[in-house]
Amino acid sequence: MKRVLLVLAAVVALVAVVWLVGSSMPKEHVASRKARYRQPPEAIWAAITDLEAMPAWRKDLRSIKRLPDKNGRPAWVETVGTGVIPLEVDEMTPPRRLVTRIAGADLPFGGTWTFEIEPVEGGATLTITERGEIYPPPFRFMARYIFGYTSTMETYLKNLGATFGEEVTPQ
Repeated sequence: MKRVLLVLAAVVALVAVVWLVGSSMPKEHVASRKARYRQPPEAIWAAITDLEAMPAWRKDLRSIKRLPDKNGRPAWVETVGTGVIPLEVDEMTPPRRLVTRIAGADLPFGGTWTFEIEPVEGGATLTITERGEIYPPPFRFMARYIFGYTSTMETYLKNLGATFGEEVTPQ
């Protein structure tokens, strides 16, 4: 019985530490990753804006459901392993800049991804900058210390490279 109480006390202490550390962290964060491709900017733009084709190359994406445009720009819902995420485009400047925003007010997180495509000799680079917000303190702790702020961006950049037959290393 003593062991059970000790284990229970340890679990409660761990949860308290995670909550306290998460509470001390800011809700907002900015993170960025970049990859180089042997493709012209137009090919990268075509891939990152073709919503219907994304489930074929984004391994983390189960499906996309297109919604009616908002303010004349695309809107959609992505189904990923952790749930459903409504998104919309805030800015489109082909083939250089795309800003997408999480449009769900009831989610434990929110923010934008800014995609910037720059031509370079022999191809182009794609930089993704996340300006995110994480509301529940335990989620902030996990995002910072367990998952990392950049893991989703790195997966996206690698999967995009694979669709072009390229192996990329995000920086």
